[in-house]
Amino acid sequence: MPYIKPMTDRVKLKENYTASKCCNPVPPDEITGYYSHDRIMLKVHRSDCDSLLKADRARLVALRWKDIIEKDDFTPDDDYAELDSLDFRILAHHEKYGVDYSLVMARLVGIDKQAAFDRHRKLRNMKLLKRVEPTMIRYRKGIVDNKWIKHRNHTYYDLTKKGRAYLACFRKEKE
Repeated sequence: MPYIKPMTDRVKLKENYTASKCCNPVPPDEITGYYSHDRIMLKVHRSDCDSLLKADRARLVALRWKDIIEKDDFTPDDDYAELDSLDFRILAHHEKYGVDYSLVMARLVGIDKQAAFDRHRKLRNMKLLKRVEPTMIRYRKGIVDNKWIKHRNHTYYDLTKKGRAYLACFRKEKE
């Protein structure tokens, strides 16, 4: 059985590229691309991958890592300094659980409900969270098992792209 590199070694690829699961290519492996049938997505394989032996040669393309790796040029705005560890715990809560509302988030993060309302408002104003339409969400274990809920009177929040990027920056700083 071939050595499979851990997922943590993977790099973020540009849009329309995806790493193949059969050979798990990571730098500095030699790589080859294989076009999907729609010619939009390119699967990235190690050049010595057995799957490529059976592939249609017309759909293969030579690739270099420097051309397909997504650049991590993101730098947070000045408002990043306004965030504290509780704000990042709330962002991490939404990353883990997705759409949620203040009362449940308060209970799971361990803060009182007014603090949860205030933090959600702050993070929404900073465009780190967005308000979403009331939706059916499943209660999580420890609250009520196997029950779905949709409250008209709750404001539901989810992470924005900026919120995910800020959370990633925070985690990078902690490493």
